[in-house]
Amino acid sequence: MTCAKAQGFLARHRVAVAAQTDAKKATIKGDAALAVLEGVDEIYAARGKQVVHVDLRRGQPSRAEVLAVLLGPTGNLRAPTLRKGRTLIVGFDEATYRRLLG
Repeated sequence: MTCAKAQGFLARHRVAVAAQTDAKKATIKGDAALAVLEGVDEIYAARGKQVVHVDLRRGQPSRAEVLAVLLGPTGNLRAPTLRKGRTLIVGFDEATYRRLLG
C-alpha cells in the first residue's frame, strides 16, 4: 500500500507531520481538490514509475491538466498527498521524497 510506504518513509527519516487526514474517511473530490493548491508553487506527482513536475509559477496549466495530476481513478484526491512549504507531493516515489523531504 502506497500510504504505508509513505508513512514508513516519514517515520524512518523523522519527518514531522503537522496535520493528517484519512483519505478514506474524508475524501476530497473533483474541484474541491483544487483548493489544496492555494499557496502552492510546484506539484510533484508520482504516477507509476514516472514523476510529473508542474511548476505553477512558470506556466498556467488548464484546470483539466491539474485535476489529472491530483485525482485518482475514483475522482478523489490521490493519497498520499503531502505539502512541504509551497510544494505539493502527490503519490509516493521514494526518490522524490528523499530529494524533497530529506
